[in-house]
Amino acid sequence: MRQGGLPGVKEIEDASRQIAGVACRTPLVESRPLSRLTGRQVFLKLECFQPVKVFKIRGAYNKVSRVEEKGVVAASSGNHGIAVAYSSQLLRKKCTVVVPETAVREKVEAIEDCGAEVVRAGRFSDEREAKAREIARANDSAFVHPFDDHDVIAGQGTCGLEIAEQIADFDTVLVPVGGGGLISGVSIALKEMGVAAKVIGVEPAVAPKLAAALAAKKVVRVRPAGSVADGLVPSALGELTYLACSKYVDGALTVSEEEIMGATSAMAKAARIFAEPSGAAPLAPLLSRKGDFGDRVVLVVSGGNVSQDALRRALV
Repeated sequence: MRQGGLPGVKEIEDASRQIAGVACRTPLVESRPLSRLTGRQVFLKLECFQPVKVFKIRGAYNKVSRVEEKGVVAASSGNHGIAVAYSSQLLRKKCTVVVPETAVREKVEAIEDCGAEVVRAGRFSDEREAKAREIARANDSAFVHPFDDHDVIAGQGTCGLEIAEQIADFDTVLVPVGGGGLISGVSIALKEMGVAAKVIGVEPAVAPKLAAALAAKKVVRVRPAGSVADGLVPSALGELTYLACSKYVDGALTVSEEEIMGATSAMAKAARIFAEPSGAAPLAPLLSRKGDFGDRVVLVVSGGNVSQDALRRALV
């Protein structure tokens, strides 16, 4: 459901002030091992260093801090739920998070550690969103959408502001795509600030909602299969995130499950960064030589809430 219009740079700058002291300004550094491995300069925007190990804290805190209701409800595969629960704990709001029946155990535990109630519902994003909205209505709570919301997109856009401030010259930024909130915010910030670099989304081949939407010139609903990149498999972009992507994003690439795990492994073994598969996904096209990205590439490493199982597979 559309919630507010698209933010601009002024709203993203306001979000940066709103989240200061909660979300941190994450490092952007060159990984020389990955540069050698891919034959170009590779810079990592390390969102896995956020307090909850994921970029989602930016949009979640910006949204939760602005709602008047005393309770909030989120639907999430894990990371958005962690960020909303953490924000709610800081703001002393009651929080309920609806997760899929197949949610990663470590992410569920992190949500519960923040004092939130966890409800399991279905396997797909539309199922858990329907349940979350039902709970929100019953309890007079605010529903916090994981991506299709003005304040959430503005919060995620603060990552783009930082990239523009931290590196003066780069050719491409590769961003993992779930529902599109992160790439929407990053692309709005960079393009409206006049940065010439391409912004390209990376998503699992089993859930190609951005690639399908850009090709069809409208929101396309897919029925995603399970993916090791559990944060990247919503069934569709939102109305707002499609609008942003259609206007500001330069393209989308899909990567296989094997390529995602290969990227997760290379991130851990070469760069010594323990990213979750969703966060490592932007490295996959570089390793498989899937596109022409120029000589200087920024990868948004969106999260580090890696499960023990995925980490074991990555380190084999």
